[in-house]
Amino acid sequence: MNLENYFAIIITFFYSIWWIITFVGFIPTMKDLWNKKPSANISTYVVWTITTFFTSLYAIFILKDLVFIIVVNLQLLACLLVLILRIRLKYISK
Repeated sequence: MNLENYFAIIITFFYSIWWIITFVGFIPTMKDLWNKKPSANISTYVVWTITTFFTSLYAIFILKDLVFIIVVNLQLLACLLVLILRIRLKYISK
């Protein structure tokens, strides 16, 4: 295995770990929303969910890169959960 391969493995590892950390970063917002504290903007999360959804499709059908597919779908899951919790909160409080 040459240096370039090791470098690719290291980058892939840190890229994967970073996105797990990013997913965990959504948890405080989800917790706030679950506890009825409106800490997320619906419009923002609609845009992020839609763009992440299309990024997911691109990853699956064009790139076909398993690591990227996993991390982008973690992001999509986080956006969807926040959006659902925020919409739920909006309609429960009315």
